[in-house]
Amino acid sequence: MTPTIETDRLHLRALRLDDAQATQLLFPHWEIVRFLNARVPWPYPADGAESFYRDVALPGVARGEEWTWAIEEKGGPEHLIGTISLRLRGEENRGFWLGQTWQGRGLMTEASDAVTDFWFNVLDKDVLRVAKAIGNASSRRVSEKQGMRLVGIVERDYVSGRLATELWEISRSAWNERWAARVKPWRIEDVST
Repeated sequence: MTPTIETDRLHLRALRLDDAQATQLLFPHWEIVRFLNARVPWPYPADGAESFYRDVALPGVARGEEWTWAIEEKGGPEHLIGTISLRLRGEENRGFWLGQTWQGRGLMTEASDAVTDFWFNVLDKDVLRVAKAIGNASSRRVSEKQGMRLVGIVERDYVSGRLATELWEISRSAWNERWAARVKPWRIEDVST
């Protein structure tokens, strides 16, 4: 189950197939896709978002292997502005994208903090790992702000080609220590129902 999460500025809700229309408008831009896994087709097909949600993302959620949220800005447009997901995969547990209009405002750090807390304190996972192209400075800043540590560099294939890739991680104990004396500015819907 993908619970609803509220932060100061965002509403994170379970992804739906009808989110494909907004995604199809916001997602296929070079600045968004260039550092994504080479499995993302480029040029992006007219049915790319619907196909991905229908055939990959939503089945992963149904199998209990993935949690994917549509990111909505409170007081903003009545559609998603990006997505963030958690996956039960070795070195790539979290992934995200955000429409260009909303970048550079700390929104993805806000969303990432909330879903990272879900990973550790609801799903009870020990370590969160993320991989990112070295050139993806915005994504690196999210990891740095969260207190993650760089643990390795490998090569991976991206939409823009084969690139050096940083591997980052944070443990549950390091995450919880970071937030021990602070009020968490998010609320996770009761997932026991």
